[in-house]
Amino acid sequence: MPLSLRFAVALFAALFLTVTGRPAAAQGTPHVYLMRGLANVFSYGMDDLAAKLNARGIPATVYEYGQWEQVAAQASAVSKADRGSPIIIIGHSLGADAAIEAGERLTALGTPAKLVVTFDPVGVTSVGAASGKFVNYYQSNNGYGKRLTAGPGFRGRLVNRNLDSVAALDHFNIEKSPALHSEVIASVQSLKARPKPKPAPAAPAVAPSSQAAASPATPASATTSGERAAAASSQKAM
Repeated sequence: MPLSLRFAVALFAALFLTVTGRPAAAQGTPHVYLMRGLANVFSYGMDDLAAKLNARGIPATVYEYGQWEQVAAQASAVSKADRGSPIIIIGHSLGADAAIEAGERLTALGTPAKLVVTFDPVGVTSVGAASGKFVNYYQSNNGYGKRLTAGPGFRGRLVNRNLDSVAALDHFNIEKSPALHSEVIASVQSLKARPKPKPAPAAPAVAPSSQAAASPATPASATTSGERAAAASSQKAM
C-alpha cells in the first residue's frame, strides 16, 4: 500500500475513534432487536436469547412490545449509518405482533429487515407489505399462538413452524426453548458478512528455454557413425 494511502487510512481511523470512542464496526454486522410481550414480564426468554447473541459478538438489545415504532426508526438509522448492516427483529407473544409491525415499517423506511422471528404471535395473523424472511414458531393448540399468512404487498419469504406436537412447550415458555434459540442463533450468524476470498497468488514467471536446453545434444558417437556411413556410400557411387 502506498505511504500516502496508509496515512489516509490511519487518519480516518483516528478521527473515527476520536468522535465515537469506539472502533468502526465491521461492514455487515447484524443488529438484533428483541421484543418482550405483555406487561414486559412474560417473555424473559428474549433476554436469555439476547445474552447468547451478545456473547457471540452480535449486538442484541431487548425492548417492550409498545416500543416497536421507536425500534423500527432506530434500527433503520443504525443500519444506514453502519453501511447497510442487517436488521433482525425477534418477538414473543405481543412482542411477536410488534416484530411483524416493525418489519412492515422497516420496509416502508427503505431498510427492510433481513430476518423477523416470531414466537407465538397472538393478534397479528398476516404479514403485510414487507420484505425479508419471516420465521414463525407457534402452537395453534395452546390457546394463544397463531399461524401467519402472507397478506397484500408481502414480497418476502414466510416460514411457519408448527410445534403443536411438542408437549413440553406452551405459550409461556416457547420463547425460552434452548433448541429454538440454537436455530435462531444459527440463522442470525448466517447473515454475518463473509470475508472476500483472497486472490489466488500469481503464477511464477518462467524464463523461456533456450533451444539448446530444449533439445538434448546429439552424442558424438552417433554423429561419427553417420559420417562414416555417408562416406562409404560416396565411395561406392564413385
